[in-house]
Amino acid sequence: MFVGLAIVKWPAILNPPPGLSNAGSVVGSVLGAISLLALLGIRYPVKMLPLLFFEFLWKFIWVLGWGLPPLLTEQLTPEAEQTLISCLVGVVLVPLVMPWGYVFKQYVKAPGDPWGKQVGVRSSTQAASSPSQA
Repeated sequence: MFVGLAIVKWPAILNPPPGLSNAGSVVGSVLGAISLLALLGIRYPVKMLPLLFFEFLWKFIWVLGWGLPPLLTEQLTPEAEQTLISCLVGVVLVPLVMPWGYVFKQYVKAPGDPWGKQVGVRSSTQAASSPSQA
C-alpha cells in the first residue's frame, strides 16, 4: 500500500498540479496520510489491521457504488475504468493477505472494550506531582 501511494500520490503532494480542485487536494492529503500510516504498518503489521480494513472497505464501496453501475450500463469512462481496476486489485488482494484467524479471534470473539468512564492507572511521575501527595 505504501509503495503504490508513494509512487502515485506523493509526487502530486510535493508538487501539486495546476488547477487541482479542492476535493482533489483533500483526497491527496488523506491518501498521503494513509501512505504514512501504511509505512508504519510495515513495522507494526498487526496493529495496523484497521488500516487494511479501511483500504478494503472504501475500495469495495467504490466498486459497488461508483464502478459497477456505469460498467453494467456501458457508460464507464476511461478514467473510471482505471479506478475500477485499481480498486478491484485491492478488493481481491487485501482479503488474501488478511490474517483471518487473528481477525476472527480479536475482532469477533474477543469481548469489546467497556464504554463509559475508565479508571486509569497513574504513573509514578503523576503520583509524585499530585498536590494531595505533598
